[in-house]
Amino acid sequence: MQPAAPEHAPIFDGHNDLPWALRQDFAYDVAAATLDAGQPRLHTDIPRLRAGGLGAQFWSVFVPSTLAPEESVVATLEQIDCVRRIAAAHPDTFELARTAEQVRAAVGRGRIASLMGAEGGHSIAGSLGVLRMLAQLGVRYMTLTHNDDVPWACSATGEAMERGHDTGLTDVGRDVVAEMNRIGMLVDLSHVSPRTMADALDATRAPVIFSHSSARSVCDHPRNVPDDVLERLPANGGVLMVTFVPKFVSEACREHALAVRDTRRALGLPTEFHDVPPLEDPAAAAAFAAWLEANPAPEATIGDVVRHLEHAREVVGPRHLGLGGDFDGTTDLPRGMDGVAGYAPLLAALEERGWPREDLDALCFDNALRVLEEAEPAGMQRLAV
Repeated sequence: MQPAAPEHAPIFDGHNDLPWALRQDFAYDVAAATLDAGQPRLHTDIPRLRAGGLGAQFWSVFVPSTLAPEESVVATLEQIDCVRRIAAAHPDTFELARTAEQVRAAVGRGRIASLMGAEGGHSIAGSLGVLRMLAQLGVRYMTLTHNDDVPWACSATGEAMERGHDTGLTDVGRDVVAEMNRIGMLVDLSHVSPRTMADALDATRAPVIFSHSSARSVCDHPRNVPDDVLERLPANGGVLMVTFVPKFVSEACREHALAVRDTRRALGLPTEFHDVPPLEDPAAAAAFAAWLEANPAPEATIGDVVRHLEHAREVVGPRHLGLGGDFDGTTDLPRGMDGVAGYAPLLAALEERGWPREDLDALCFDNALRVLEEAEPAGMQRLAV
């Protein structure tokens, strides 16, 4: 008897921060993370990846934008090494890939095609040579900024935007985009300011992605994409990969996150850290804990994510949408999402709302694969992983 056909195409997710979580929680000890078993400290493990229907994953090789330039390059190489060691430790589950052809082959063998994306232009320390070497090591996209500006691009949450001045891309930034086009590295516009989005769309000759962003008209967070930018995606051929981060998908969660930031600032407590938590004044920490008990965080829902997907589908059409969960890059998830197994209830909700099979397949896999392939320069299909 033939097995039943899957209800939808495999998932090709745009952004997962497992490598950084392995650095933080396991000091890069891949064996100690026991990914082949249930891993309660993480959003990501092999049983839940299988339950969620993952076929391909862009693993984020993220490093904080607060690192010095030379430290950023070293830390990015360590992240790339981590992805390679994950694949080597679990060869029956993960298969390194960089081209669309290699993704198809890995999925055909029942493995999760594993690609990489660098999260922030600070990772290249201003060097096109470093950019080219990251591409040689298998990095297929670079987010132009992370949370801070780089000298050649303005971040959505950087110092320039805090001053109300969106500086967009510089001429050097346009050179970076041109080189990314030439070597087949996707331009990722998550994290960047609206003018940087527009400048990059003006400059690029290849489709762009938003690897983990949602719709700003549904939730007014600066990490989300305004409609006037989304309207340009069909002509560009790019893809918005909708994310699940509560403060990006729910207005109530966004407002609470702002209140948390403002309260911590008023108490003299840090508002962001990426590695070892800094020492905090005990009295201030106690005051914040009391505030949080009196002002508990609201929960986002799968319905919030559905609203972003349905709005974006109206603006860009079903051939320019994807999924970029940001698992292990956020503390909280929408209610009902069990880490990377959470795609299943989301897709069930879309089916209930009448999404046809072809739109679900495009959302899950086909659109991301198309963009990956269209960005490949001639001859890339012959490159080894």
